[in-house]
Amino acid sequence: MPRKGAKKSFLLTPIGVLRTPFKGLKECPFQGPKEGTLGEIILKKRFLPGLKDLKGVSHLFLLTFFDQANRKRLQTVTPYGPELHGVFATRSPHRPNPIGLSVVQLVKIEGQRIFVRGVDALDGTPVIDMKPYNPEIDAYPQAVAGWYEKSKKRSKPLSKTRGPKGGILPAGANIPCEKPKK
Repeated sequence: MPRKGAKKSFLLTPIGVLRTPFKGLKECPFQGPKEGTLGEIILKKRFLPGLKDLKGVSHLFLLTFFDQANRKRLQTVTPYGPELHGVFATRSPHRPNPIGLSVVQLVKIEGQRIFVRGVDALDGTPVIDMKPYNPEIDAYPQAVAGWYEKSKKRSKPLSKTRGPKGGILPAGANIPCEKPKK
């Protein structure tokens, strides 16, 4: 139950924009950190004082807003198989509040330009926040990932959440999946 006076919606102000080589959904990598793609955060000038003491940090949590996501989808298939999962049990960008959370490597800072490696978002994606990743606080080696534990035994993901012609599949669709190559 919401506390008395709790807001029903919130206004977030982007702190900057993410520049990446990915112009369309088909180009975006699956799980960016493994891909190592270089990106650039262009921070709004008024947020420059917030960069104090960021030098020396190796990795950041990058929070973005997937402004092109389908916000009505509550179930989706993943690259790990044809089963339908609730969006809250997946890392799909298509969700009611399409907030992206990525861990990226901080490469360098040049004024309002922050260079990062491991981006997995479209060029022009709004950045809503960034925070330092701390392996002593943020890593949980004992954590388990539910349904994903069974599917990770596959050598690689089957496909993205896309149909044979590249279109994003709606929840509940008859989903044709690629079979893993042997």
